[in-house]
Amino acid sequence: MNRLAGVTSPYLLQHADNPVHWWPWEPEAFEEARRRDVPVLLSVGYSACHWCHVMAHESFEDEATAAYLNEHFVSIKVDREERPDVDAVYMEAVQAATGQGGWPMTVFLTPEAEPFYFGTYFPPAPRHGMPGFRQVLEGVHGAWSERRDEVAEVAEKIARDLAGREMGFGDDRVPGEEELAGALLGLTREYDATRGGFGGAPKFPPSMVVEFLLRHHARTGSEGALQMARDTCERMARGGIYDQLGGGFARYSVDREWVVPHFEKMLYDNALLCRVYAHLWRATGSELARRVALETADFMVRELRTAEGGFASALDADSDDGSGRHVEGAYYVWTPAQLREVLGDDAGLAARYFGVTEEGTFEEGSSVLQLPQQEGVFDGEKMAAARRLLLAARSERPAPGRDDKVVAAWNGLAVAALAETGAYFDRPDLVEAAIGAADLLVRLHMDDRARLTRTSRDGRAGANAGVLEDYADVAEGFLALASVTGEGVWLEFAGFLLDHVLAQFTDPESGALYDTASDAEQLIRRPQDPTDNATPSGWNAAAGALLSYAAHTGSEPHRAAAERALGVVKALGPRAPRFVGWGLAVAEALLDGPREVAVVGPADHSMTGTLHRTALLGTAPGAVVAVGDAGSDELPLLADRPLVDGEPAAYVCRNFTCDAPTTDPDRLRTALGG
Repeated sequence: MNRLAGVTSPYLLQHADNPVHWWPWEPEAFEEARRRDVPVLLSVGYSACHWCHVMAHESFEDEATAAYLNEHFVSIKVDREERPDVDAVYMEAVQAATGQGGWPMTVFLTPEAEPFYFGTYFPPAPRHGMPGFRQVLEGVHGAWSERRDEVAEVAEKIARDLAGREMGFGDDRVPGEEELAGALLGLTREYDATRGGFGGAPKFPPSMVVEFLLRHHARTGSEGALQMARDTCERMARGGIYDQLGGGFARYSVDREWVVPHFEKMLYDNALLCRVYAHLWRATGSELARRVALETADFMVRELRTAEGGFASALDADSDDGSGRHVEGAYYVWTPAQLREVLGDDAGLAARYFGVTEEGTFEEGSSVLQLPQQEGVFDGEKMAAARRLLLAARSERPAPGRDDKVVAAWNGLAVAALAETGAYFDRPDLVEAAIGAADLLVRLHMDDRARLTRTSRDGRAGANAGVLEDYADVAEGFLALASVTGEGVWLEFAGFLLDHVLAQFTDPESGALYDTASDAEQLIRRPQDPTDNATPSGWNAAAGALLSYAAHTGSEPHRAAAERALGVVKALGPRAPRFVGWGLAVAEALLDGPREVAVVGPADHSMTGTLHRTALLGTAPGAVVAVGDAGSDELPLLADRPLVDGEPAAYVCRNFTCDAPTTDPDRLRTALGG
């Protein structure tokens, strides 16, 4: 029988009606495999994964394939977003064995959870050099039945190799000027000066690298760093990877020019990019950056916010094209004829403005809307009206599916982005949305010992424990809220979470960080990865949150832990800067102090608000801000900070040294690089 009914993962629920007798990841599944003496099929994917849906339709919905699976295997389905630890361990095995990875991930295990055969997507019948899925199943069954010793030997060797991969810490010193300059040089070599971004196709939005470049420019004045950040952000915002009608970014571009996206929209991408564009505006005053930051924030609130106040994980790439077929990008693309249907005589102008052609830039003559560099001047009001009409018409199309589970880490990223964007642009509604998500994380995801649950759905907490990135990113969100709102409770909650990082995720000898807690379920290897991928690694995110918390509180253990964690950035930064961008950004904050800003004054005094906003808009890397009444014990940085001649004042300190307090916003702006 299929055992997926009643789980919290929308991805698993999509398979609850499969004829495959799926199990969730649980000890009972492996006990069943031992009892029946059969191998385990582990299938890992996620709700917005296009090829996961394809393989499900081709194979897991097929009665004959399901019957073979049910007879010869115990089949386990895992949502990688709910169990990133399981995904990480077996993806490492897949990549080591095949040289590549991806989803869906297909792994065959012994009943002791040791992998012995790997793959990703398998078609139902052989094609393009890939074996058919039924062939694979028959081959694995044959090996298990007839060559068990060989299977056991392979599985044991792979398990030993994985267990021996615990990474060396890299360096026991923090990264300095030399390493950060080396990282910038490495990025310059990989930079696509024509199209923005780094490397070739497929091209992913480098949000964490851009954050490093902005911080490096703020600290050193490097114009080259700022140019790479600004041009990359502009090219992405003008490309098809950005939704020109509804705001928000797709997962990646399949080409080097940012024209055709893989259309799924993930919460984490949009949270990270919203914050990056807000920071770009803060550094440059770019009107494009301001527009994109706000449109992306509005997209998250409008389309991803759940009834409970959290943020859903993703929107699918596929949707109904109006004929009953689920097609990638159907919701987003346009033909000239469709433009004429909505815009009439203005369709030709809109086609030139959005780059819609008769040949199409996507499939079957359709085009992804973009803003190509154009000659001539367009009527701004007319284009804004066309955009509104197209958006309204698009809303009548069948919408992509939404994965509405709430992931703690990604909601932490959204809290930080919305809090800062709301503060920068005088949008209290965005700050309130951030507070709502933070409240949900406290109420539903944190227990009475401040231990985190990874996911929730429909107001019900999931069964999986939080991993390092959950603790780090939620702490990051709470720290941003503390700076924006002046409410000490958010700093207190961040401290609870970071104490768990020190106690449960940190090697006491080396300071290295693990992705799972010391008392978490023991897999064949304890995952540990300091490299950034689609989101900051838990390792680098923890380093950043620990450093900010130490700046807020003066806690030496938290700062020491941050510095020890950054040793890996010293080792990896010059060699692989694209894959440690957040770690480099944290290192920039460490080199700058980071600066600690206390704004004291009555909440209803206009100058208190002016100084607070000025502090938040300072570009000094990683600066932390506290605001409140003089003498308040709400936040530690406010202690012993009196008014100056009875007027609100700002105090700026770093590296145990403080400037004279100021009541002048311009002096404060200068002190913070604004």
